[in-house]
Amino acid sequence: MTKIFKFFEYAYLIIAIIFIVEGMLRWNTNREKAYLFLGFSILAIFMYFFKKRFRKKTENRNKNQ
Repeated sequence: MTKIFKFFEYAYLIIAIIFIVEGMLRWNTNREKAYLFLGFSILAIFMYFFKKRFRKKTENRNKNQ
């Protein structure tokens, strides 16, 4: 089960990279959408760290039981 959680962690990083690239490509043409993509990339990076911390907490809890 932890392998699935690790996969989703890294999926958030991949999504963040895609959003950063899209934001940079749209920076000169449509600045509003660029801000939106960059905001979503920050959210995806936050979700990566949140999911990683949550997974480690559950692993530690399961080891102690």
